[in-house]
Amino acid sequence: MYTGHCQCGDVRFQIAGELEPIQICHCSQCRRAQGTPFATNIPVQESAFTLLSGAELLKSFESSPGKHRVFCSHCGSPLYSTKDGMPGVLRIRAGLLNEPLATSPGAHIYVGSKTNWWSINDEVPQYEAGIPPRRAR
Repeated sequence: MYTGHCQCGDVRFQIAGELEPIQICHCSQCRRAQGTPFATNIPVQESAFTLLSGAELLKSFESSPGKHRVFCSHCGSPLYSTKDGMPGVLRIRAGLLNEPLATSPGAHIYVGSKTNWWSINDEVPQYEAGIPPRRAR
């Protein structure tokens, strides 16, 4: 079980189960939404996510067709995003979680549009765009 909250603490949530690998997104939208060189996202099944408080504070912004960014309207903390093409999946912002994580970065995505002032200096796989679909075996 993992718990998390926004900066002001008014929006609180929990996640049941194991976490997927962290996706480090370098796209320009994530940079602008976070104010940082990348966003750290963990895909979570909506069924594993429970909002404990602050539902009335959640606001959503459609940053591009079919992509919705959800944030706390009190403190402005980005909480998660959803994509119409991936129903039932929330991309939780990893920095919101309270407990030590039993996962690690699995991919740098959209490095084709990364900022020029941040270097990637690790061995995590890099993808010009999103993570390629898994090939049938």
